Amino acid sequence: MTLPLAPDELLSTTRSVRKRLDLERPVPLELVRECLEVALQAPSGSNQQGWHWMVVTDAGLRRQIGDYYRRSYERYSVGREQRNAHLSDERQAVGTRVASSADHLAEVMGDVPVHVIACITAGEELPAGNQAGLWGSLLPAAWSYQLAARARGLGSAWTTLHLPYEKEIGELLGIPPQVRQGVLLPTAYFTGETFRPAPREPLDTVLHLDRW
Repeated sequence: MTLPLAPDELLSTTRSVRKRLDLERPVPLELVRECLEVALQAPSGSNQQGWHWMVVTDAGLRRQIGDYYRRSYERYSVGREQRNAHLSDERQAVGTRVASSADHLAEVMGDVPVHVIACITAGEELPAGNQAGLWGSLLPAAWSYQLAARARGLGSAWTTLHLPYEKEIGELLGIPPQVRQGVLLPTAYFTGETFRPAPREPLDTVLHLDRW
């Protein structure tokens, strides 16, 4: 069963869920498989479908991934206030709320019931120059997974902060060196009722018609 969400509502209310992930309620693997079946319908360059999906449910493995994630996040969060000092008061307030939820996710990552890592065959060395073609063949499918999860009452969060430890996590999970990780999607049921569209900058501040 899926939630009765119209397309625009699904697209505008699929949020990164951090504080509202339900760490106690088990997630059926079959439900994750349903979401991945939807993800496999996403476009990929030349229809090569070079993606792979690492689904981690083992508590010990999740705990180790969580440890790597927390170490990476601690380094990332140093100097955060200084980096955001140039933002408007309104944007700083938003940043403070996001930082609070990100702090929480870093603390509980190892307890989130399911970790989905979207990967793609790319070789041990990533191609030089613009890599849009490579990642464009994976990340739309990862977003499709998040949309399918939202429609089934699951929450997820888009994060790449595990990537400083990509090699270590790859070895932990037996991922071949030529298969590169693109995004980590911690997945759980969410608490609360629903989600609202998030505030965004007005379209005209980022829209360029014919010329910049």
